[in-house]
Amino acid sequence: MMIRDEFRQIRDNGVWHQNTSLVQILGLCPLLAVTTNLVNGVMLSLATIIVMAISNAAVSSLRNLIPHEIRIPVFILIVAALVTVVDLIFNAQFHDLYLVLGIFIPLIVTNCIVLARVEAFANKNPLLQSTLDGVFMGVGMLWTLALLGGLRELIGGGTLFSGIDMVFPALQQLQLLPADYPGFLLAILPPGAFILLGCLIAWKNWVEARAAARSPGRPPMPSAAVTDGA
Repeated sequence: MMIRDEFRQIRDNGVWHQNTSLVQILGLCPLLAVTTNLVNGVMLSLATIIVMAISNAAVSSLRNLIPHEIRIPVFILIVAALVTVVDLIFNAQFHDLYLVLGIFIPLIVTNCIVLARVEAFANKNPLLQSTLDGVFMGVGMLWTLALLGGLRELIGGGTLFSGIDMVFPALQQLQLLPADYPGFLLAILPPGAFILLGCLIAWKNWVEARAAARSPGRPPMPSAAVTDGA
């Protein structure tokens, strides 16, 4: 049975200490391409959370039955089946948003975040821990993409929740800056995404440095290797 400290460690690693976007730097393609607004980033993250949680649970349940030599193809087949289901659900329920997200929902199959957690964690740990790892790693991705998308949308156009009507037709976007705000085009272009992502990484490092300075006896948290991924 999982103890409270183990749960806290899985949660903290996924949401903060090993954040896939700010520490491991995985999944840069959707991170930079989809986060032109908050809604796109959140919805793609939710799709990824569903795939990660179920694929981690499936792999953890079957890990003793999968031959080591063919584990990667089997993992990819499991993830691909789940992504197909999520893709069809988005197409049926959120068709307009599905058209906006385009190829990035099918590309979850090759997302390094999903495959890395399946191989590094779910293949070696029990069902409950593996499922929670998938959920919290996805939550770490969600808040990062939501914050990055919100900043890009606000700076680029002065709005928040642009496209929310594609998810909830009764809701409308918020105009937070004056209607005559000319916008800042760089923010919604790929270079702006790189700049803001760098600022978020610097902010996280600053927060951790301050926390370490306040607790001199506390050992620094190990960071995962920085790896670029699709």
